[in-house]
Amino acid sequence: MQKIILASQSPRRKQLLEWAEIAFDVMVSDVDETFPAGVAFDEAAISIARCKAVAIAAQVTNSMPILAADTVVVCDNNIIGKTKDREEAISFLTELSGKTHKVITGVIILMDGQEVSFADTTSVTFHDLTNEQITFYVDKYKPYDKAGAYAIQEWIGVVGIKCIEGDFYNVMGLPVSRVLQVLTLLQAQS
Repeated sequence: MQKIILASQSPRRKQLLEWAEIAFDVMVSDVDETFPAGVAFDEAAISIARCKAVAIAAQVTNSMPILAADTVVVCDNNIIGKTKDREEAISFLTELSGKTHKVITGVIILMDGQEVSFADTTSVTFHDLTNEQITFYVDKYKPYDKAGAYAIQEWIGVVGIKCIEGDFYNVMGLPVSRVLQVLTLLQAQS
């Protein structure tokens, strides 16, 4: 498979591509991660991913495929973004406790002048979490760079998640199997 550019600084996305044995370089660009008001949640994630991909495409002169993604967490019809601080992380996890929420990752792949976009959705249900569990997790793992204030592969996922429906790796930040399928198809067509 052709080497790609990952337009993300997410260590989880890097790890998933490494596990899939996809060769990549990382390039990041500072983009506004707000989305247009009134758009569907999956379109919001795709919109932010597109901004990341386009910003990198403007910087490169080679023909390497560019992969960008953005993940949003939706609970009670509201997007729960990345946390700013400890108090907000505790508040977000308290809101997710005992509920089912959706993790939506928007993906953009730019290759040979074409764009492929899609969103993958996974439903995640938390057990009722105690205040002690929430504060322990936040204080120990400091999940401030994560949508929804948690990482499924960390302690909170092991002890707090009741069930998931959909792609586990999507919750980590990238539906890597689907990405691999699309990249394989695109490279076969080129």
